[in-house]
Amino acid sequence: MKKTIYILIFALLVLGLTGCSDDFLSASSTERQEAGAPAYEGAILANLASAYQIMLFDSYANQNYSSIPLMSDLRSDDIFKGGGDAGDQHQLYLLSLFTSTPQQSLDGLWSIFYTGIARSNNAISACENAIDVDEDKLNQYKAEAHYLRAYYTHWLWKFWGNIPYFEEPLTEPPYMTKQYTADEIYSEIMADLDIATTDGWLSMNTTGADLGRINKATALMLKARVVMYQKDQSRYGEVTADMAEIINSGKFSLFDNFSEMWLDQNEFCEESIFEVNHLPEGKRWDSGWQGYGTNLPAFISPSELALEGPDVLGKFKEDGDLGLFV
Repeated sequence: MKKTIYILIFALLVLGLTGCSDDFLSASSTERQEAGAPAYEGAILANLASAYQIMLFDSYANQNYSSIPLMSDLRSDDIFKGGGDAGDQHQLYLLSLFTSTPQQSLDGLWSIFYTGIARSNNAISACENAIDVDEDKLNQYKAEAHYLRAYYTHWLWKFWGNIPYFEEPLTEPPYMTKQYTADEIYSEIMADLDIATTDGWLSMNTTGADLGRINKATALMLKARVVMYQKDQSRYGEVTADMAEIINSGKFSLFDNFSEMWLDQNEFCEESIFEVNHLPEGKRWDSGWQGYGTNLPAFISPSELALEGPDVLGKFKEDGDLGLFV
């Protein structure tokens, strides 16, 4: 199984959560240091690690399955949704029929990525109030935080179009904010990506201790993706030049033997611009906001599948028997 890449992030989270009380057991997506308070490098890294962590919660929250690789494909002819009965993750069945309702929608995905926006806001705020942080490092942290906010926002934009948007914590009841049009959201995403791709703030590729962090190529690729979804012809030339910059950087290349790219030893290979790796055993159906990893192997496996030899799926079967047949 794939080895998680966020050892540094988890270490930072552990350091940030160590204390004499058990307040850390209660998570809130809007918790942050006092607004305007000085932020030393440790505070910035803790907020940034929290924002990165949402990438490990991309599939399941609020007992609602919302794995990104499947959400769009459900509306195609590629896969057929099936489960224990018609009510098993019923919102996905409705999505496949184009008949989603406000009561039966992608609540998990909604919660995951709005939490990501809130945490990214906290990281950006910490960067804006930085004290005694090396300028080059601070620029890197700013670029990462703005990329993460753009990334989380673009998925909400892709699925819903017009969405609520905020760049400050929602601290007063009823915790509401303005709904933006899809075009307004596009402008906000691009503003963040323009910051994330500022020359000199991120290296084109990441290696060593920074493996798994956002790099410039990652930000340029998301920028191109968003521009293409928007069909913004005014920026086609710009993103074409961005793709040429990635190709001409010499940091990435194609494998001669394509099959080798899928081997464990070739994680983060020269074909890979950015990876988020997951372990399967860290998630359970009854604890979507705890642990780490993904439920995807269990979710796409046929129910009651029996294997000879090592019981690879037996481990997943302990967590649930929902099947999505590909």
